[in-house]
Amino acid sequence: MASEEELFANVDALLEEEPQLPPPAERARLREAAGITQARLAQALKSTVQTVKNYENGRSEPKSPRLEAYQRLLKGWAAKYPAHGAPAVPAPVPAATSRPAVTETFTGPVASKPEATAATPVVQAPATPERSARPATRTATSRRPATKKAAAPAVDPRFPHGPLAVLDGDGSAYGVDGIVLDCPATTIVELVEWTLRESGLGAPKLHRYGKDSDPLIVLTAAAAVKLGLPERLEGHEQRRSLRLPEDHPVVKQVLKARWQLTQRGFGPWPRIYRKAQGRERQCVQLAILSWDALDERSWPGVAEMEPAEIARVLGVYAQRVITPRGSTAVSGLELMTALRPPTKPERDAETGNWISGHNPGSLGTEPMDPAPPEATPEHPVVLNSGWKGGFLNEEAYQWVRSVDSLSDEECLLPFAVGLDLNTAFLAAAARLVVGLSAPDHFHAPKFNPKIPGSWLVDLSHIELDPRLPSPFTPDGSRPTGPAWYQTHTVAYAQELGYDVHPIEAYLRRETGAYLDPWHDRLKNAYVDTLADLGVTKDLDDRAFLAAMEQHKQVDPALAAVLSAIKATVKGGVGKLRERPQGRHYKEGERWPALERPTWRPDIRAAVISKARVNMHRKLNNMAKMTGLFPLAVLSDCVVYPSPGSSPLDFLPYAASGKPQPGGFRLGPTPGLAKLEGVQEMAWAVDLMEKGLNPARHIKGGDAVLDDGE
Repeated sequence: MASEEELFANVDALLEEEPQLPPPAERARLREAAGITQARLAQALKSTVQTVKNYENGRSEPKSPRLEAYQRLLKGWAAKYPAHGAPAVPAPVPAATSRPAVTETFTGPVASKPEATAATPVVQAPATPERSARPATRTATSRRPATKKAAAPAVDPRFPHGPLAVLDGDGSAYGVDGIVLDCPATTIVELVEWTLRESGLGAPKLHRYGKDSDPLIVLTAAAAVKLGLPERLEGHEQRRSLRLPEDHPVVKQVLKARWQLTQRGFGPWPRIYRKAQGRERQCVQLAILSWDALDERSWPGVAEMEPAEIARVLGVYAQRVITPRGSTAVSGLELMTALRPPTKPERDAETGNWISGHNPGSLGTEPMDPAPPEATPEHPVVLNSGWKGGFLNEEAYQWVRSVDSLSDEECLLPFAVGLDLNTAFLAAAARLVVGLSAPDHFHAPKFNPKIPGSWLVDLSHIELDPRLPSPFTPDGSRPTGPAWYQTHTVAYAQELGYDVHPIEAYLRRETGAYLDPWHDRLKNAYVDTLADLGVTKDLDDRAFLAAMEQHKQVDPALAAVLSAIKATVKGGVGKLRERPQGRHYKEGERWPALERPTWRPDIRAAVISKARVNMHRKLNNMAKMTGLFPLAVLSDCVVYPSPGSSPLDFLPYAASGKPQPGGFRLGPTPGLAKLEGVQEMAWAVDLMEKGLNPARHIKGGDAVLDDGE
């Protein structure tokens, strides 16, 4: 039997192996008692907000040297803020006695005890990167936390492992919340069948009449090669047009197993499906990372992350927006349909059977041809009718003020400051009434600002201050005669005090706020993600600017989610008028996008028209309140001459310190502004003299703003 001295020596050795930390709940209590946010603590530890959250809910433990720093901080707080009825310095509890440690790069939770699951094993992340040490068979355990936060969404029992997984070359499928699944598949067909039968992946529908989201499997380069796919897709076409040839062995395997591919074929985002049997959908969405499935512009840095972190990024996006179905533009369009399903079940009055009926407020199931002025020049409606009457030109601003209109006082100001409106198109979609039925043609109608449609009106008589862009044209020039405008543009002319007399119009009798649920979901996603990055609604303007300056460094993964949300807004609006693409298109033919009920250029025009009018209204109010006029506007970015390098130096504030209503206001919600960039005034004037737009480059690094297409 061991002596007391020997036992104490063994215990001391264990205590010396690793610095001691209090239990996870105590860590959170100490931080809150000190009045420190998770974002601020993450900054101090040179870590991420999610990692701090993991420390505080027991999902992971810090490693050296961060472990020692965290321990020192907690000991200091414990001395200042002892638990009620506890001594000044609480006795530390070794982390090993509370929860198993997990590598810091792996952010999954650890359950308090194993739980039986489906046939697919769910495993804990390896403690070291040496995957060869992974046992051949792993015990089935659930890695979801035993106790959920109140705000966390309930787990759908049909999809216990979340909406998606990232598959690595060794058969590990990394899911949300740190889950890892064993995937034995060695072919694409086996992967599809495993996903549907065993993975427990998928997501519930977003609307009672909608459809559940199909499971998404993201393939790393190693996984793609293991499953028989080329590591890269080579070709001279645009990336999104590249496909595996029909005679490729993988495509043959899929078809031989009686699975089907959509018209997009086997590209970066292939969908593999069979016709549904009853209510059971049989469809799996794949995304192939090495084929550039995650565009760097929309998902900055994500493709280079570790699989577990990719799963985290896409998982947050899936939870807050939608399980990705393709590019962010495709996902933005899919979200519209998911939130406004085209059909609903209804009982047939004659037979008593349940049938599929139209869901009011949706766009229906059939494509709808636009009015000729709403179409694009290559549209069959235009070509077949010989239409020569002109087109809507509702686009985002691309305007540069004439250098000749600059005053000496403006030129002597030291700075040019760029303001960017948060998700301006999303703000414009709020409470936006759009047409739901086909257009009807009217001659000499009386203008009604409540009816969505396209109006032929002469606005050339309206004379406005030349130091502001015209609100009626994208380039800010004054109209020269009759032209087609969307309802919001004509209504703004009335708002400015001018009479309007339409010559003709294409109007829609059935209307509705189709985009409202889309706006609400994306707004919440945007605001919540910014808040996770430390940019909250309760910050004053100075604190807001400071938080925005460093928010991308707080948590690069969540910063990528924020970027994807913004791209979803602009891309989704752009997809409403998708143009023909690909080498197989021939002039005069219908292209695939025209067969979608969501090919609605009139809705796109309504969003952009309202966004541009909103921008002009703020510009006009700013001129009245401050006497300042912009140097340039590009989409949702405006550049002003300024006496200082901060927006606080020229934005209008009341004597109370509150922002004046009507002008540009700083803040984290859609439609409010943030700092885009600062340059010297001489730099801006030099660009203007060259005919270039300072708003395009104000951010530095030769930045270019997306116009929404």
